[in-house]
Amino acid sequence: MATTLFTQNTIALIWDFDKTLIPDYMQSPLFRRYGVDESVFWAETNALAERYRERGYHLAPEIAYLNHLLTYVLAGPLAGLNNQLLRECGRDIAFYPGLPDFFPRAKDFVRERPEYLKHEINLEHYVVSTGIAPMIRGSAIARHLDGVWACEFIENPLRPGFLDQREFSIEASAEIAQIGMVIDNTTKTRAIFEINKGTNKNPAIDVNSKMAGEDRRIPLQNMIYVADGPSDVPSFSVVKNGGGRAYAVYNPAKPEEFAQNDRLRRSGRIDHYGPADYSPNSSTSQWLRMQVHDICDRIVTDREAAVASKASKPPRHLNATPAEEAARRAAGSPKQASFLE
Repeated sequence: MATTLFTQNTIALIWDFDKTLIPDYMQSPLFRRYGVDESVFWAETNALAERYRERGYHLAPEIAYLNHLLTYVLAGPLAGLNNQLLRECGRDIAFYPGLPDFFPRAKDFVRERPEYLKHEINLEHYVVSTGIAPMIRGSAIARHLDGVWACEFIENPLRPGFLDQREFSIEASAEIAQIGMVIDNTTKTRAIFEINKGTNKNPAIDVNSKMAGEDRRIPLQNMIYVADGPSDVPSFSVVKNGGGRAYAVYNPAKPEEFAQNDRLRRSGRIDHYGPADYSPNSSTSQWLRMQVHDICDRIVTDREAAVASKASKPPRHLNATPAEEAARRAAGSPKQASFLE
């Protein structure tokens, strides 16, 4: 018997991280811990592509800062850095006002009306970031997240011949040595489609598999994508063109970010924008709550319309008056067994 894979009563709030949830880059606590000059690191990172081009190399911008972090580990300034230390540094990440409290509060938005509870609507939070996954998983918002897509490092890489080995030594002095996962501003869209299709919930589903719209776990129209600017235009476009919402935030202390977001709105890249303040009475918090309710209302309408169109009316006696039919139902006539048909 044909059936759909998912009930599609889930809403996804998908978040960028740096400059969206936090005012700084997430690596700041790491540099403070090791006494590394953050401005020097980023200046070097920004100069890498041109310097390597002069040597005849082509460097993909997406991996420049990850490679440079590994160089700092190898050269000494970040010696001994491993995934556990990255996670510990994540504890020191400072968030914008209203966080992390907004995350559980947003999940309550879908419980504020009885019809939402009736249809078992739920909300999930996802972070899709070009930052470092262990730091996000160590941060104050981690326990509220339903999934994280971000860059990852490998410690103690497998050596040549590992296929023939039965046992592997575990080095106590592990440190990051290779890039395991890269998320950039274009591959973020892949993460959106993984959330859309439910590959994160069911590994048997490949993100490249062809799936009908009604079989996808979270339709694009059930998504709200929140980020800080032009680098997220590919993700804004995917969600907005699919019927979802695109929202940009800015640091209230930086007028240039406000102007940048206004240009995005005027060009149709986003639906709206507001300050990176997630406290209950902020315009950003209220806008997001309103959009969540709007999506909930549409889910309720769609599901109830589906019931009305697929559930036929029960049979009734021919030529019976409404009063007679009501009396028959009250008496518990065997004709009520029509639900078996």
